[in-house]
Amino acid sequence: MNIRTLALAAMAICCVLPLQAKTFKWASASDIPTLDIHSQNNALGNGVHAAIYESLVYYNSKTFKLEPMLATAWKQVSPTQVQFTLRQGVKFSDGSTLTAEDVKYSLERAMAKTSNYNVYTQGIDKVVASGDSIDVFTKSPNPVLLNQLTELRIMSRAWAEKNNSLEPKDIKTKEESHAHRNAMGTGPFMVKEWQPDQRLVLVDNPNWWGHAAKAKAGNVTEIIYTPIKSEATRMAALLSGEVDLVLDPTPQDLQRVQNNKALKVVTGPENRTIFFGMDQHRDELVGSSVKGKNPLKDQRVRQALYQAIDMDSIHKVVMRGLSQNTGTLIAPQVNGWTKRADQRYPFNVAAAQKLLADAGYKDGFEVDFACPNNRYIADERICQAVAAMWAKVGVKAKLRTLPLVTYFPMIQRHEASIYMLGWGVPTFDALYSLQSLVRSVGAGGDGNYNVGRYSNPQMDALVERVKVETDHKRRNELIEQALILEHQDVSHLPLHNQVIPWAMKQGIDVVHRADNRLDWRLVTVK
Repeated sequence: MNIRTLALAAMAICCVLPLQAKTFKWASASDIPTLDIHSQNNALGNGVHAAIYESLVYYNSKTFKLEPMLATAWKQVSPTQVQFTLRQGVKFSDGSTLTAEDVKYSLERAMAKTSNYNVYTQGIDKVVASGDSIDVFTKSPNPVLLNQLTELRIMSRAWAEKNNSLEPKDIKTKEESHAHRNAMGTGPFMVKEWQPDQRLVLVDNPNWWGHAAKAKAGNVTEIIYTPIKSEATRMAALLSGEVDLVLDPTPQDLQRVQNNKALKVVTGPENRTIFFGMDQHRDELVGSSVKGKNPLKDQRVRQALYQAIDMDSIHKVVMRGLSQNTGTLIAPQVNGWTKRADQRYPFNVAAAQKLLADAGYKDGFEVDFACPNNRYIADERICQAVAAMWAKVGVKAKLRTLPLVTYFPMIQRHEASIYMLGWGVPTFDALYSLQSLVRSVGAGGDGNYNVGRYSNPQMDALVERVKVETDHKRRNELIEQALILEHQDVSHLPLHNQVIPWAMKQGIDVVHRADNRLDWRLVTVK
């Protein structure tokens, strides 16, 4: 090869590489709470974790059917045993080899007392590593085990041991571990830099097994995430070209984005339901004008709060039509949803006032009301609107709003009388919601986000049956019974299912997912 040919080849490489290697810049209102994959079960964090760490199985972004990830095959050995064959040649980003012991350790780590992922390990009895396979044994038949495993990502035991991170960080405390601010997984990207509340930079993992398997259809080699709390600043960043995509554009700005030829909006329903929870445990509410008793323990009071909320107004004015009013705790995409269970109590101020009077609160009362201000679409504005609606029936809700990183540990310490929560369903099965939200607080993920501590033995019995019932028709009948019981008890105040718009540059190609997360393997920047 002569010098001229070499020069031309060098020029070709120089010109081709920038087209192949692309940086993707995106933003949303809040930062991820942690890099520890078993610490805080947060949808935004889980979506980012999936770029760095991998699970045994995962959902195909286009069909939402389960597909192999770190496991290439699995078989049901018995009703309570599933055997997984591990993918060969998988390495962590430091070059060390993934072993069955790492998988065993990671699943057991997710079961630890400080883990917030027990809802995904529910029913697991033990994990056995043997050569290139993993056997997961359950206490009883588990019809959604594979769905649960999509959110249980795998960490290197040697790395965790070396860095004193064998146990997950406890989100209820301020103590930090190495795994909270650092990460080392088998995924397509690895962490280059994380400055909490400022920026997170991920870069291509050269040791990712997917490169050889051609598992990456996108062309992104660097991801820069910027949390921008201010709605105006976030949208300005997109309009100026500072970021390529905004995950949570404000409803009022969508028309402006759609009118801009350089931008586009991709919209789809999310499997996330927004609702309010209430403290039904304390004998006296902290900060309430009612002394010596807890008005939220009275079903009539809870129903009064429910019927005082004008959801049509919130849908039209606050959400600009980007929501689906709901009367239940799961979205239609989730297995177990039925129209019969999804019935709202009607908005009726007079009925709400009568219920309060019947319960002994004719003049209303004061109550603490906590909401996030950077987690869900229009979260703070929804809470402001609802506080005004409750005031019309005499309930003076003392609203306080907090950022995500402090809000969730606060409600899990049971420090809110009424609180907002949005519950997505990564398993796409109602058990995930029923077990987390309405099962009495217990072990193994039971009631892990039932922070109002609602409790009904009849509900507990139904949830326990749903956990082990393998007949699909019978199981869904039990789910419907549980949802109807929740409605009768008014365990929560359901508001709406989110409709998620993503705003982005015209040159960005992504697959919109009902769990509101990006599949990093498919993102293309043109």
